[in-house]
Amino acid sequence: MIKQMGTFGFYRKPKTPMKDFHRALILGGAKSGKSRYGLNLAQNFPPPRLFVATGQPGDEEMAARIARHRQDRGPGWETREEPLDVAAALDESQGRYGVILVDCLTLWLSNLMLREGQTEAGIDLGIRELLEVFDKTATPVILISNEVGLGIVPENALARAFRDQAGRLHQKLAAAADLVALVVAGLPWIIKGV
Repeated sequence: MIKQMGTFGFYRKPKTPMKDFHRALILGGAKSGKSRYGLNLAQNFPPPRLFVATGQPGDEEMAARIARHRQDRGPGWETREEPLDVAAALDESQGRYGVILVDCLTLWLSNLMLREGQTEAGIDLGIRELLEVFDKTATPVILISNEVGLGIVPENALARAFRDQAGRLHQKLAAAADLVALVVAGLPWIIKGV
């Protein structure tokens, strides 16, 4: 169903429940509702469900945020904390879960880029490994990531490199996904798929 949204464009309301996908990429800004939307999609798949968390409790605020998110997921979820090797986490979990949700890829990319001794080749390898596993996954996978390319051009070189890497990563994942959604103000805008 497509309905007119004022003079600014169209919004396609997703089918409920949306289970007609195998590989999903959910994008959105900070506190846009992208994680909630991804979790709601995942609830349509049978347990056990795997949540691959890329965040690390580096301070009290982040530790509290991680604990709150774990509590919000509720029963039926197993959690694997994997800040760097998301490809291995996906690969090792194939066939053991009804669905795998990774939250979030921008934290993973940041962890990868800031890894001690990291090179451009190492970053490219990490991205390539993730794409290979995502492309051949037998278990449904939902990837959550922040859309960071809509704002101003960052002032420093590292932030610009991060924005550029994230944009390229999203393009490659979107090409491999059968569902791509951009979540704005809690509303999913279906870009590709069901």
